[in-house]
Amino acid sequence: MSTETLIWVAVVVAVVVAIVAVGYVVLQHQRRHRLRERFGPEYERTITERESRRDAERELRAREERVAELDIRPLTPEARQGYAAKWTEVQERFVDSPGFAVTAADQLVTSVMRDRGYPTERFEQRLSDLSVTHGRTLDHYRKAHEISGRAAKQRASTEELRQAMVHYRALFDELLSEDGRQATGNPENAADRPRVPTQQRPPRQGQPSAAGGRSGGGSGGREHAEPDDFIAERTANRESRGR
Repeated sequence: MSTETLIWVAVVVAVVVAIVAVGYVVLQHQRRHRLRERFGPEYERTITERESRRDAERELRAREERVAELDIRPLTPEARQGYAAKWTEVQERFVDSPGFAVTAADQLVTSVMRDRGYPTERFEQRLSDLSVTHGRTLDHYRKAHEISGRAAKQRASTEELRQAMVHYRALFDELLSEDGRQATGNPENAADRPRVPTQQRPPRQGQPSAAGGRSGGGSGGREHAEPDDFIAERTANRESRGR
């Protein structure tokens, strides 16, 4: 084989190696971008918790494979309506019994997860499974669960309990959504999330109706407020009656 031929062979081999290398880099970049998009804040959290980015990404792909084998399904319309009504009941208990309401909210979120097909035996496994499709609200659940644990020992303030309700609501809304996918909006603000459908209730005696003024027990109603607005309203009403 002539020298010229050897040179051409070397050039071709070098070009092939370069193409393969570029292709590998592009493929890795695409995989990384997909994981970032899918897991959101959980991607960076996992990287900080693992020894290397490669280990973290390997774990995230393993989570995807595990969840793909689960029978994750949306709730029926009847189940969504029932859970929405239960949340309203829990929320209404907050002013008089905030610790009980937070514990009940934790149990309600777990119940929804179970009906959706998620295993619920261990909290850490719940976080791992939820991260695949609910990574952008998972930190809400993590914070709410931590407050709930302190509430069980009576070590949480009323403001912390209120925040726990807001955190639980963020994940609760996503789990109740028809297709079970992440809701749009800022995950750090539960008020940005679509509200779950709630049953319309007639306003109580002396409360403003949806059309304005006060109701004497008519058939009007209003959509339920978000946890913070609702709790503030109930607290203000109770204080005014005590004056």
